Amino acid sequence: MPRRFCVRPGASGLPLLGALLPFAMSDLVLLSGSPSATSRSVAVLKDVESRLEALGLTTSFISVRDFPAEDLILARYDSPTFDRAKAEIEQAAGLVISTPVYKASYTGTLKTFLDILPQHALRGKVVLPLATGGTLAHLLAIDYSLKPVLSALGATELLQGVYSTDAQIKVYPGSPLWMEDELQSRLAQGVEQLASSVVLRRAPRSPG
Repeated sequence: MPRRFCVRPGASGLPLLGALLPFAMSDLVLLSGSPSATSRSVAVLKDVESRLEALGLTTSFISVRDFPAEDLILARYDSPTFDRAKAEIEQAAGLVISTPVYKASYTGTLKTFLDILPQHALRGKVVLPLATGGTLAHLLAIDYSLKPVLSALGATELLQGVYSTDAQIKVYPGSPLWMEDELQSRLAQGVEQLASSVVLRRAPRSPG
């Protein structure tokens, strides 16, 4: 089962409590940059989550929408609401970051959260970026918008991103996610590369 971290905005006492409770280290952190809980980018991220767990990897799910808006907007770097998320990312071998694309760029809420992370938060980690957009016009948003920020945070291995359009994904309430075969193939390839890299990073090293 995935380990989930969630701090509900406005819930008295929960931010600090969530930061203090012990948690088990996960192989991968899944980070959703969508302001909506039911967006296509979230649905794709959930699909990747299932694929990774089927391979025996443990995951932790973090959504930017679960943090207090005030802490994000005011960039409260030292707010305890972010402590556990920072710790999850620090201890993970890699991340999957998923975002919708608005006006040729990833979401502002994701940018705000990434700005709150320590300068080299992604050093030594493998990252698989995912993005969804209305049309192919935003196909290069991952390479020209998101990847430079991830590189600035020290990401050691940036895998080829997986971009999908609205026409390639159908989300129906109460029904399984539908994706085009071509998209399924690209996701499977990305997950396989990610899993292989994580296994190598987690493997015990021989002395000497």
